[in-house]
Amino acid sequence: MDYPQMIREIRTILNISQEDLARELHISFATVNRWENAKATPSKMAQRTLIDFCKKNKSLQSVLDRYKF
Repeated sequence: MDYPQMIREIRTILNISQEDLARELHISFATVNRWENAKATPSKMAQRTLIDFCKKNKSLQSVLDRYKF
């Protein structure tokens, strides 16, 4: 799974910053930054939160399809 690309794509589609995405996911900005810069990988729980966030946002359906969720 290419999480850095996925995070960038989500932010691009929604036109939001890393800080905005972090707020939406109820995590820290530093966590989103580490994911996007490939310094860390989301935990299983964080992956589920990210998938649920994408499912709630109709504009992110293409992300779910592309990354096979």
